[in-house]
Amino acid sequence: MAKREAKPNMVDQFAEFKELKNINKTTMINVLEESFRNVLAKMFGSDDNLDVILNPDKGDVQILQHLEVVPDGEVEDPYRQIALSEAQEEDPDAEVGEEYDKEIIFEKFGRRAILTLRQTLQSKILDLQKEAVYNKFKDLEGELVSGEVYQAWSRETLLVDDDKNEMTLPKSEAIPGDFFRKGDTVRAVIIDVDNKNNNPKITVSRTSEKFLRRLFELEVPEIHDGLISIRAVARIPGERAKIAVESYDDRIDPVGACVGVKGSRIHGIVRELRNENIDVINYTSNPQLFIQRALSPARVSTIRLDEAEKKAEVFLRPEEVSLAIGKNGLNIKLASMLTGYEIDVYREDVAQNEIDDIYLDEFKDEIDAWVIETIKNLGKMTAREVLATPRQELIEGTDLEESTIDNVIRILASEFEDEELDEPMYDLENAVEEYPDDEEEDIDNQVKESDEDSKEDEAGKDE
Repeated sequence: MAKREAKPNMVDQFAEFKELKNINKTTMINVLEESFRNVLAKMFGSDDNLDVILNPDKGDVQILQHLEVVPDGEVEDPYRQIALSEAQEEDPDAEVGEEYDKEIIFEKFGRRAILTLRQTLQSKILDLQKEAVYNKFKDLEGELVSGEVYQAWSRETLLVDDDKNEMTLPKSEAIPGDFFRKGDTVRAVIIDVDNKNNNPKITVSRTSEKFLRRLFELEVPEIHDGLISIRAVARIPGERAKIAVESYDDRIDPVGACVGVKGSRIHGIVRELRNENIDVINYTSNPQLFIQRALSPARVSTIRLDEAEKKAEVFLRPEEVSLAIGKNGLNIKLASMLTGYEIDVYREDVAQNEIDDIYLDEFKDEIDAWVIETIKNLGKMTAREVLATPRQELIEGTDLEESTIDNVIRILASEFEDEELDEPMYDLENAVEEYPDDEEEDIDNQVKESDEDSKEDEAGKDE
């Protein structure tokens, strides 16, 4: 005698769905109810007179069918009507015209109905899981994630996170020199989340500039806390990168904080990027100074800007040109990417001048260092640049005292006494108007003394 097959238990059928991740209880109840209604609608032709009451914690279900009580022998639609005698078997007080609630035992419909319900549940829950994965990673676009290498192919690498979600690292988004084995832990940044045909595809990258940003946020607490801001990033993956940082706290050196003691912070990032060289510079809103810093280690002599066209002509001494361009042109290319300016490099024609230009730093014995730094913030790096700038422009741009600017001009001009400059420092006679009335007499005296000194010099030459 064949062994009788046991009927599936409803609690057992729902048990596997109780602990699903990314699906809350309310959503689970709605899915179960919808699945039951879909199956019941196929069985009864409609579900509009059915109530499905679920207990997702225990896995049981109660189904009630609302029927109209009619006299015996007048039942026309057994799915909507019930004979009076049949209704009174369960409820002796039932009367014609009343509504009778008949409980439907789903298990009595057999194994086929339960399997259909189970397949419907699985399909809907799978769709919910995919939607939950898509929504989760869509919110994480641009963020750093870690995954274990599950499979490595020639064109892409498949990563799996702790929740068994799959992420794809295309070869084009991997750093040149990246080589992964199964089981390796890989860090990358999410750049795209697609849900085509309800099939989430998560693409990650190690070449994106966002990856470099997130690594600095991870390694430098001051950036994570918002004390230091990353203002610009330029990368040529696997080769070199430049990053401009700015501190919101005067007590914090942004470059020093990013590099760390003896390079302790930046070394970890360099290793992660396969020994990609990283230049960290101070950000400034002054485009000339920003370009000068971006071209480091080259020392710029003069910069001419076309802000409308976003172009910059940079003049350097012959020995500095190769440093500005860099190996394979990487330095100037990264500087252009970082600043947003198209940079052209030219050799400075020193033959036109009998005396070479002098960097401001060489005057630290005569001019206070903080004054020099203030002037350099205007993008003026050399003595000629300062002397070629109108006096009033220097005063307004640096917010220094007029006497301080005059002293700086005097010291710088003394280096070029025997040379005719491209532009005069300023006209002392016209400068009287820039001073208050009570200072005019002092300026007149300075002019007279200057004239007397000139006459004495001429007399000395005649003798």
